[in-house]
Amino acid sequence: MTKRPHIVIFNPDQWRGDAVGYADNPAAITPNLDHIIEEDAVAFRYAFCQNPVCTPSRCSFMTGWYPHVRGHRTMFHMLQPDEPNLLKTLKDNGYFVWWGGKNDLVPGQYGYEAHCDIKYQAPDDPQRPVMPNAHVDQTWRSAPGSADYYSFFQGKIDIPENETYAYDNDWAMVEGAVDMIHNAPADQPLCIYLPLSYPHPPYGVEEPWFSMIDRDKLPPRIPTPTNWDGKSSMLHGIYEGQGLQTWTEDHWTDLRAVYYGMCARVDYQFGMIVDALKDAGIYDDTAIFFFGDHGDYTGDYGVVEKAQNSFEDCLTRVPFVIKPPKGTPIEAGPRDALVELIDFSATAYALTGIEPGYSYFGTSLLPLIAGTTDQHRDAVFCEGGRLHSESQAMESESQQEEGALYWPRIRLQHSSGPEHTKATMCRTADYKYVRRLYEKDELYDLKADPQELDNRIDDPTLASIKQTMIDRMLTFYQETSDVVPHKADRRH
Repeated sequence: MTKRPHIVIFNPDQWRGDAVGYADNPAAITPNLDHIIEEDAVAFRYAFCQNPVCTPSRCSFMTGWYPHVRGHRTMFHMLQPDEPNLLKTLKDNGYFVWWGGKNDLVPGQYGYEAHCDIKYQAPDDPQRPVMPNAHVDQTWRSAPGSADYYSFFQGKIDIPENETYAYDNDWAMVEGAVDMIHNAPADQPLCIYLPLSYPHPPYGVEEPWFSMIDRDKLPPRIPTPTNWDGKSSMLHGIYEGQGLQTWTEDHWTDLRAVYYGMCARVDYQFGMIVDALKDAGIYDDTAIFFFGDHGDYTGDYGVVEKAQNSFEDCLTRVPFVIKPPKGTPIEAGPRDALVELIDFSATAYALTGIEPGYSYFGTSLLPLIAGTTDQHRDAVFCEGGRLHSESQAMESESQQEEGALYWPRIRLQHSSGPEHTKATMCRTADYKYVRRLYEKDELYDLKADPQELDNRIDDPTLASIKQTMIDRMLTFYQETSDVVPHKADRRH
């Protein structure tokens, strides 16, 4: 290509990395993702986010910075006007940026003008109203005190009359993106940013996706620990607070099947975007990035939803697919190298030839995409939590009363105990080490214990591994502890 590629950033919320067909999961119905990597794209099967909740993760992958660089560790500390991000950089370099979907990235009080040309809103059509968000309209919840009350289980969603699907904000955003693709500016490269809400719980989906998943093919659920001593007090506290101990395995299977159905719906929507690019004649000229911001427990360990400072693979490992523009060297198919979401923005800069003018820690994935190497990172990192003194990081802005949807987790974030402790994960191909300030650290042999149930932090036979992981984390923090501006100041 002699000109900059169009870019599509397709970013579903809370999609765990094993719930895709290309991860050899027989229950996952993701034909569009599976098909695109057969010839045109690369899938990274071991991609990891840098924080296990929405806003900190997005601030990280849009800047190429780890959360600790500027203190992005909560849902209410977003990118400030002096901080870089990919969308703003693209816009400043001539891209027409169309943003359709949730925010969780920039402060609402400053608006979106610096970051995009269009912040799309669903059409205000009384003949076709958008269904209310399930976080706002909670009539689907069971009675307070019931075993399902904190389960996030919505189940089958009814399709409104005269609709072919449950027309919610995600559908509106996808339809808007399709229309934008067909009406792209003739004199500018286009960037479509689609941060969708699915498959973020509540776990609910309409037909045909509700009935699409073969429950007999679902992989085994990670069991509830028989001994919680080795796991984080945050995870144990959420388990106690959600109160799902009486759920049968059939009940868990129904919930997990709905989650997989939500993923299948998003895959269908992804196919709509791919088809629109082809119909508009710009598919070959487009770089497509598909990735989740973090994962979801989905019944593993007996809990649902997520946690801010727990780092099991079901939370930190995400799907990540890249289709480069035609002419970029590529060996299509899956890769098993360790990669991080901060590598997304670095790859976008490499494909566009844009020098963003600041230091970042992501590394371009183009050599992996080309198949010239199978090595990328020796370790990946994720971090979250807070110091006891950081009351501003408790997320007191969230609903705090008992009965609120996220109460089992939020109450722990507001506590003075160890649950919300600042913590950091270092994961290699074979081991995972988690350092926690106010409670026991964690160390897992991922080959022997892929479910992360046996914390061997005190096992003398792994003492040398533990020290290696500690040293690696120290190196990580020294290498990434700050960023020096590229523009020097005058001394006089």
